[in-house]
Amino acid sequence: MDFTLRLEQEWDRRPEFLALNPAGEVPVLVMDSGKCYSGVMAIAEYLEEIAPEPALLIGTAEERYEIRRLVGWFHTKLGSEVTRHLVSEKLYKRFYGIGEPDSEALRCAAHNLKTHLSYISYIAERRHYLASGQFTMADAAAAAHISVADYFGNIRWDDWPQVKEWYMRVKSRRSVRTLLADKIPGLAPSKYYSELDF
Repeated sequence: MDFTLRLEQEWDRRPEFLALNPAGEVPVLVMDSGKCYSGVMAIAEYLEEIAPEPALLIGTAEERYEIRRLVGWFHTKLGSEVTRHLVSEKLYKRFYGIGEPDSEALRCAAHNLKTHLSYISYIAERRHYLASGQFTMADAAAAAHISVADYFGNIRWDDWPQVKEWYMRVKSRRSVRTLLADKIPGLAPSKYYSELDF
């Protein structure tokens, strides 16, 4: 699908953005018609219905449940236990000049990241992709958060060979390669961030 990404600094709480999503959170999908959609999973399932190929929510009811369960795990648990800390401490504080990163929050994120990488490793040993034999919304959700940790250099890939193998498969997808080209101005990514085979 053709789309245009627009940067929204949700913390600015712009009235124009709040008119699109009163929750004041990204992502927001704005269609050419002007109709707006918000909520990660709600948008994902909406897109799945209007553009079902390639399917990212696949299989039987039981298999789709597993995809949804993993998406929830990554966006809720991994997001709040790791990604939120990394972004607020390593990005927001730097660009807004609001103090030094909180070392306790970063230690907490590092500890939690190991737990999540262990879980992904456990799953990746048993499945080609996280929810099944093919790429699904679960892989997209996990990769979104893993890419943040990778951007900041928080993953020692040699310690996680199963996760690395899975992540290389994900990074080699054309849709993901495009996203890896995005960089934060003034903050360089880790050494292997954009490399497909690392």
